[in-house]
Amino acid sequence: MKPKRWIDKANVAIEGIILSVKTQRHMQYHMVAALLVLLLSLILGVTRTEFILLCMAIILVLVTEMLNTAIEVTIDMISEDYHPLAKAAKDIAAGVVLVASVGALILAYLILYPALRTALESGFSRYRGAPQDVIAFVALAVVVIIVIIIKAMLGKGEPLRGGMPSGHAAVSFSIWVSALYLSGSLPIVILTLILALMISWSRWSSGVHRAGEVYLGAGLGAGITLTLFWLFR
Repeated sequence: MKPKRWIDKANVAIEGIILSVKTQRHMQYHMVAALLVLLLSLILGVTRTEFILLCMAIILVLVTEMLNTAIEVTIDMISEDYHPLAKAAKDIAAGVVLVASVGALILAYLILYPALRTALESGFSRYRGAPQDVIAFVALAVVVIIVIIIKAMLGKGEPLRGGMPSGHAAVSFSIWVSALYLSGSLPIVILTLILALMISWSRWSSGVHRAGEVYLGAGLGAGITLTLFWLFR
């Protein structure tokens, strides 16, 4: 039945992402590559514009890979027998992913290689860190990717309901730690902490998650974000 509520539509969409990561080996490779590129961009201290370009390349590759998977599943649902038009459709869809991947690799090389060469030549003595808002967005992206990978590996619960770990707790505590570093305001820090605690409590009290899943999610989100701010700020 077609979902009608916004939360149900979001649940279906995220379930599709997790399913693609769980079933498609190339999607798993892309997720790992995205993690490495995001972390390397912090290590090398790329500019804000370069970081935006890298994020756009990552998104393009992930989107094309998921579209390719959707096309393959649709064709297999229609007919599992060999047909030259079905082969052509699958080949073209795979070609789209290849074009996006090659473009992303070229862009990553043009941005990261000069920065890496400069860092190695100077012995990282000119390392200048990264803007704090960039660290916050990278931390949130890393938390979301790791939660998706864990949920895909364990295969328990729905994307927005149940399973290990609690994605809501992970994201809310990641945002709280970022607010701690970005705002410089005690009231904002306290309010975001209260909000993160309320979100985490609601996931446990409503029976959506067990206490251990909530604790792990909160620790994962806060721990990753704290680590990245400590290393790169």
